[in-house]
Amino acid sequence: MNTGPRQWPHLVGRSAQEAVQVIRRDTGLTNIQIMQPDMMGTMDYRTDRVRIQVDQYGRVSSPPTIG
Repeated sequence: MNTGPRQWPHLVGRSAQEAVQVIRRDTGLTNIQIMQPDMMGTMDYRTDRVRIQVDQYGRVSSPPTIG
């Protein structure tokens, strides 16, 4: 069971690629999705996935969260 962080509020404002590196280092997860503005995603909850919401400039716009 993963006991690392489940949320990364300190990544808001950083680049998506930097966020991916931090999340991989913290969790070992490889299923990390970068979600562009207005991009649709499924509503299922998955403990092996992190979604990173970014703005039009590729900066993290809300805290990435496992699920």
